[in-house]
Amino acid sequence: MSISRRAETPAAPRRGRLTVYLGAAPGVGKTYAMLGEARRRAARGTDVVIGYVETHDRVHTTEMLEGLEVIPRREIGYRGTTFTELDVEAVIARDPKVVCIDELAHTNVPGSRHTKRAQDVEQIRAAGIDVITTVNIQHLESLNDEVERITGVRQRETVPDEVVRTADQIQLVDMAPDALRRRMAHGNIYKPDNIDASLTSYFRVGNLTALRELALLWLADRVDDALGDYRREHRIEHPWPTKERIVVAVTGGPESETLLRRAARLCQRAKGSELLAVHVVTADGLARPEAGSIERVQALTASLGGTFHSVVGEDAAAAVVDFATGANATMIIVGVSRHGRLRRLFTGTTGDRIAAAAGSIDVHLVTHDEIARGSRVRGGLGSPLSRTRQVLGWLCAVLVPLGLVWLLHHDGIEGPISGQLPLASMLLLAATVLVAMIGGRWPAVVAALAGFGHLNWWFTPPVHKVTIAEPRNLVMLVIFVAVAVGVATVVDRASRRADEARQARGEAATMGALSRSVLTGQDTAEAIVSRVRETFAQQAVVLLEETPQGWVRMAGAGIGYPAEPDQGDAQVAVDETHVIVLRGTPLRARDRRVLEAFALQTSLVLEHRRLRDQADRALALERAEQTSTALLRAVSHDLRTPLATMRAALDGLLVGRVPEEDRKELVESAASSADQLESLIDNLLDLSRVEAGLVHPAMRDVSLEESLPMAVAGLPPGSIAFEVGEDTPLVRTDSGLLERIVANLVSNAVRVSTGEPVRVLAHETPETVEVMIVDRGPGVPEEQRERMFEPFQRLDDTSAGGLGLGLAVARGLSEALGIRLTAEDTPGGGLTMVVAVPRARSAR
Repeated sequence: MSISRRAETPAAPRRGRLTVYLGAAPGVGKTYAMLGEARRRAARGTDVVIGYVETHDRVHTTEMLEGLEVIPRREIGYRGTTFTELDVEAVIARDPKVVCIDELAHTNVPGSRHTKRAQDVEQIRAAGIDVITTVNIQHLESLNDEVERITGVRQRETVPDEVVRTADQIQLVDMAPDALRRRMAHGNIYKPDNIDASLTSYFRVGNLTALRELALLWLADRVDDALGDYRREHRIEHPWPTKERIVVAVTGGPESETLLRRAARLCQRAKGSELLAVHVVTADGLARPEAGSIERVQALTASLGGTFHSVVGEDAAAAVVDFATGANATMIIVGVSRHGRLRRLFTGTTGDRIAAAAGSIDVHLVTHDEIARGSRVRGGLGSPLSRTRQVLGWLCAVLVPLGLVWLLHHDGIEGPISGQLPLASMLLLAATVLVAMIGGRWPAVVAALAGFGHLNWWFTPPVHKVTIAEPRNLVMLVIFVAVAVGVATVVDRASRRADEARQARGEAATMGALSRSVLTGQDTAEAIVSRVRETFAQQAVVLLEETPQGWVRMAGAGIGYPAEPDQGDAQVAVDETHVIVLRGTPLRARDRRVLEAFALQTSLVLEHRRLRDQADRALALERAEQTSTALLRAVSHDLRTPLATMRAALDGLLVGRVPEEDRKELVESAASSADQLESLIDNLLDLSRVEAGLVHPAMRDVSLEESLPMAVAGLPPGSIAFEVGEDTPLVRTDSGLLERIVANLVSNAVRVSTGEPVRVLAHETPETVEVMIVDRGPGVPEEQRERMFEPFQRLDDTSAGGLGLGLAVARGLSEALGIRLTAEDTPGGGLTMVVAVPRARSAR
């Protein structure tokens, strides 16, 4: 299975093409396949060379190299050992048409031009040379955590997905798990002494099946990307139904759940189908769902295995169709309109407009229970203004027109004057605008009608009569009322939109606070109920859990917690067994939206807590299993060695008459083995005490100059340089445990040191005294320093004896004492272990 991408445009400087052989698992034959392509190209006359190939002593792979030109590798010295790496300069100087480079995710030896081999490949491609390379699926950066969860092995060498994803061609090399295990059993992958361990660990059928599925799914996504690129490049706007993609148009109302579940059932009929929910937000950003909560729709979409998308558009139907076309959807699901027949007759429905614009995309109309209920009236006759402003507005609607009429009749002129009609009209129109600004729409409408009556009675001939003599005066009065009502409507709508904007701003601030709590790690049940109480100004808020024994409080804020849901003034369900109960000021209906968001956040917190507890238990069991396995292996080997030596010495002593010199040597050998066995058992006991939490330090002021010599006693003469003086400040610690820590570190340093004595010295800081154990051994690479403190980790130490527990015991005891143990490079080579012990209060 392979995918190809469009070649570079001829106008651009030529860049080498990249072909990647992607292995579903180690040993599937990706290197063999790469060399097969190299031989085919060479047979066709293409200039092909081998830049770097790792055969792992596999016979068939080695045979494939015959007849192909191999570029000599570059030799690099590191820590006294010579390594070989890809020679980038030699490849570029050779300037072949194609070069084969194995193991794309490889990390180069320090001293190389680049850190990663992928960077070497990029430099070679920049020189215009085509590259054929290999990589296993477990080395992709995005899948690293997934592979570790599946196999229990974390890959140290990874390559960014983008490097592989942007390759010109990706060829999947796959093999059935049973076939791959047979290859392993026949010795075609690993050496015989590693076969049994591999088949029972990494190469289990379940592991290989999961890796294979990861590879197929990852490559399927890349195929989908390539198809999308092709459609965009060729301006193909109509969908290509490569697989079922169902788009559901949701409004956030109750019917959205019906639509989503219907779409999920359709997806289940075709394996590999995708469910995409889309919600259209109007461009002004002030529209609200008719009922329910968008957050609940998002949660339901996620639970059904779909993805939720919000898009902005003036026309909901056009926005849905544009989204479906861009997603290469095969079907759009939309609910039957809830509008009345009259409105559907004149304006149509969203479903009708979607069907008309969908083209080749199928449109599925779904009925639901909300049709009979009709649409909810937005806004209504109510006003968003305060009661005080409404009362003041009604008073102004009555009194202001009367006041203006009174002023116009008492300006010193007897009787009505025809010239006063325009002035009166403008003044009463201004009064209507003023009333609209104060009291909203309906008081302004009343003021407009009152103005109409005053103008007709007092200022329009014939005065003091309802009749109007001139038609133009009637037209003027009608225009007056229309303008006044229009202005009042605009002002009222602006006040409503301002109220909606304030509400949206408040909701956005609350949602932002919830999001920040997740990002900052404050997503605890206690923090959420406290925030609910503050947001809604409640007397008390409590999170209750239903158990067989009744309701149990999990978290609470305030005073007077309700013990049961029916004891509160408001409640919202979190899940089937949890509920948030509020006591205090009754909530407004529009506050339910934000409260449901809190409930959703709480459900996520509880789910995260449950998963975290499960992960902790699984990790503890895994560590216990690993420790037990490692312990059994170690006991079977390392503990047997001193026992065998002691047994041999005792057998020699029991033979009969033994020369005194031999007898002395045998006794010393038995005593040395006994000491070694005692040390191993002490480390095992210390490790078990640390892991069981049974270490209880007895803290007191201690002199390092007096206690540390006991830690290095018994070591070979000349192997230690003790440089801790009498003026070293006192420290606050447990003397016996500190001696165990230093003893383990010093014995480990002596074992790896290359002849020079290990230095033990003290360095003072304002808060601590740092005990430093300095050796001149081979050192430890920085990336392995944390791993060396794990139990049974001996790294490159091949010396006899020891279970690899010394450093693990030292780290565990350090943590029990509350002191810091770190490893640093020794200038000039070697490793320095630093034990930072707190100074005694009297020494600070």
